[in-house]
Amino acid sequence: MSEVNQSSSSWREGTGSVVGDTEIRYNSRYSAVGGGYGGGPAGVEVKGKDGENWKLHAVEFAKGFAEMSVEFGKGVRDVLKQSVIREDSILVRKVGPLCCKVCRRLSFLNEYLPEDRDPAHAWSVIFFVLFLASAVLIASNDNIYPTTSVKKVCIHPPSASRISLPDGRHLAYQQQGVPAELARFSMIAPHSFVSSRLAGIPGIKTSLLQEYGIRLVTYDLPGFGESDPHPSRNLESSAMDMLHLSYAVNVTDKFWVVGFSDGCMHAWAALRYIPDRIAGAVMVAPMVSPYEPRMTKEEKSKMWKKWTTKKKNMYILARKFPRLLPYLYRRSFLSGVHGQIETRLALSLGIRDKALLEHPLFEKFWQRDVEESVRQKNAKPFVEEAVLQVSNWGFSPADLKVQRKRPGKGIMHWIKSLFGQTEEILTGFLGQIHVWQGMEDMVVPPSTSDFLQRVLPDAMVHRLLYEGHFTYFYFCDECHRHIFSTVFGKPQGPLTPEPEPEPEPEPDQSPIQNDDGETQDTILGDVATDEENVSSVVNPDKEDYID
Repeated sequence: MSEVNQSSSSWREGTGSVVGDTEIRYNSRYSAVGGGYGGGPAGVEVKGKDGENWKLHAVEFAKGFAEMSVEFGKGVRDVLKQSVIREDSILVRKVGPLCCKVCRRLSFLNEYLPEDRDPAHAWSVIFFVLFLASAVLIASNDNIYPTTSVKKVCIHPPSASRISLPDGRHLAYQQQGVPAELARFSMIAPHSFVSSRLAGIPGIKTSLLQEYGIRLVTYDLPGFGESDPHPSRNLESSAMDMLHLSYAVNVTDKFWVVGFSDGCMHAWAALRYIPDRIAGAVMVAPMVSPYEPRMTKEEKSKMWKKWTTKKKNMYILARKFPRLLPYLYRRSFLSGVHGQIETRLALSLGIRDKALLEHPLFEKFWQRDVEESVRQKNAKPFVEEAVLQVSNWGFSPADLKVQRKRPGKGIMHWIKSLFGQTEEILTGFLGQIHVWQGMEDMVVPPSTSDFLQRVLPDAMVHRLLYEGHFTYFYFCDECHRHIFSTVFGKPQGPLTPEPEPEPEPEPDQSPIQNDDGETQDTILGDVATDEENVSSVVNPDKEDYID
């Protein structure tokens, strides 16, 4: 027995020399209570030491990972210093002087740092803590501000009338006012961005249209509402769609075009490409391209200054990177839920505009109009509309100015001018152009109307004090009446239908009766017709010649 114990002890010592001393001792006696080798107290001691070892390993692993991260960061720093942050590198030559200049100007802030701290290390810690604090605030934003109920976009059943265009597309439209045969004036209104045919003149009363004898036709732009998209849309095709619509809805005379905000882009196109069909234009807060080449730097500066940063970025993206717009649109008005108009369209609004937008009537109208606009759930028409606003239109509003056409070159034109045979030809739009501009409008700033009045001296610009972007055009009966009275004068009502001509009475072919009731026979052979009398006068010897 002693030999066995000596051999087991020698085995333990040999194993310990190989794997190291783990400070765990096992009892060689068999414990009947524990059911195995070692007593109960010894087993508890082993479990506690195992937990402490796992904690020790975790701490050591964390320390090692931190040391490796520090060394990795130092290595990255050395690589950047040797390759990128060198005096002869392009990055340092371009950005270095600016950074040094900024650091020199901000060096006075180092006075507030502890004297025993390196400013570079201290500022890095400050910015890192600031970044973490901002991230925490953004993450907990939902808990700070209560969430409001979100209303989903509802797609309504189709309800528009549609016409077929020559290229096979369909155009949806809506009519208001008097019938076509009684219309004294016809008006066609293209809608603005994120809108539809339902907009027209928001809140216009049918009684007012009948009082002036007006027929108002509104339609969905290609890809909006119930209109089919256009494969290659531009402003000239937009004017052609308006022309085909006028013929299809039986507008035979010249019509007036109505535009609001960026929907005026299509009104300008109608004045440029189909001037012979346009009687005049009514424009409220008319938008021009923010990159209009004929605008002065001061006019552009006043325009861009009024816009929000998000709206400026949207214009820049539409001009430079239009492929990014679908992603942004699907996160806003194409997301399937309703939102505030100033947030969706990045608008900067005044006090009166904000008060109007909070009215339940406006909110209901806006939501229904957006639902009709995004019916097809396709971002391409909206991208096309945004790109058209900032791209080259192919013309300028200044081209609509009425002026004499320059005489042609050549000897024949010179000879005709000497003898006064040349006719004076006027170019531009010869009809009336009325512009209404709110002086507190921050969506279409008043500098836009200043530009229009400068390049279109014949246009009548009506400046409205204390009016914003929406307040004069949306749900204002007095404003609508003022617009109609300015353009059409006194109300004359619809046209009176022409009376149908009365049918001519049929001649009486009954026999002639005498006073005594007897019928007088008429011998037709003895009555000479007028043709026979004329022929007998012309040819008196004709009868003798026949005999």
